[in-house]
Amino acid sequence: MTTTDGRGGIDAGLVRRLVAAQFPEWAGLPVRPVEVDGWDNRTYRLGTELSVRLPSHASYAAGVRKEQRWLPELGQHLPLPVPTPVGCGLPGPDFPHPWTVNRWLPGETAAADRIDSWEQFATDLAGFLVALRGVDARGGPLAGAHSFHRGGDLGEYDAETRARLADLRGTLPVDRLAAVWDAARESAWDAAPVWVHGDVAVGNLLVRRGRLAAVLDFGTSAVGDPACDLVIAWTFLPDAAREVFREAVALDDATWARARGWALWKALLGLRSGTADGPDRRTVDRVLAEHDQRL
Repeated sequence: MTTTDGRGGIDAGLVRRLVAAQFPEWAGLPVRPVEVDGWDNRTYRLGTELSVRLPSHASYAAGVRKEQRWLPELGQHLPLPVPTPVGCGLPGPDFPHPWTVNRWLPGETAAADRIDSWEQFATDLAGFLVALRGVDARGGPLAGAHSFHRGGDLGEYDAETRARLADLRGTLPVDRLAAVWDAARESAWDAAPVWVHGDVAVGNLLVRRGRLAAVLDFGTSAVGDPACDLVIAWTFLPDAAREVFREAVALDDATWARARGWALWKALLGLRSGTADGPDRRTVDRVLAEHDQRL
C-alpha cells in the first residue's frame, strides 16, 4: 500500500523502496523531489544522473508505457534532448502502475527571466516541433484517450467548452469567444498524421544559459493534428516572438485557428465566474485579439 502525502500517494520513501526492489544497483543513491513537479506524474531525482517518474493516477499510466516505447526512437531524430528511459519499473504491491527511470536532463524550467532572446527561443522551439513532425509516424499511437485527445478532434471538448462559455457569461465576451471556437471547429487536419508532443507548456521546457535546452513529458504525445502543440504561442510567448514562432513552425491558417481553439478550451477550464485577471484570462484575451485581427 502506498503512503499518502498529497502527491497521489507518492513520496521519497516509496521511490526508495521501488528502486531497491527492482533496480538494486541504484539502491544506495539519494532520492529527493524535483524543484518543479508536474500534476500527471511525480518526479524524483535519483542520485545526480537519474530521475524516477511515476504516474499520479491510473489514467496517466498509458503515457508511461508510451514514453518507454517511443522516446528512445524519437530522441534519435530531434534537435534537443528528451528524456531517455534507462529502466522500466513494473507494477507491484507497493505501486500499481508502471514507472520509469530516466537519465537526468540538466536545466531550469522555462521562465521569462531565464530567456536571453525571445526570437531565438521561438525559433528553437519551432525547430523542435518541425523535427518532431518529420519523424516517421507510421505505427505511432493515434490520438485518443491515452493522449487526452491531444492531436485529435476538438469536437471531443465541444460540449465542455460551450458549457464553460455559458457559465462565464457576464465575465467574458462569450459570443465573440464562441466565434473563436466555431472557427476552430471548421477545419480538420487533412494531411497524414504527424507526431505531436501534446503538452508544450513552460513546465515541460528546460532552458540553460538563456536558451531552450530540453523538452520533457511526452505522456500526452500522439500521432495526429499538430495544432495542439501551438498553444504556447498565447500562454507564454510575447506577441513578437509568436510571429517568429508562427513563421518558423510553417503551418497554415486553418491549423492556427484550431490551435486558438485548443488554447481557449484549456484557458476556460482554469477560469471562474468573476475572474478578471490571471494567466488564463490573459490567454483568453490574447486568443480573442488575434482571432479578431485575422478576420
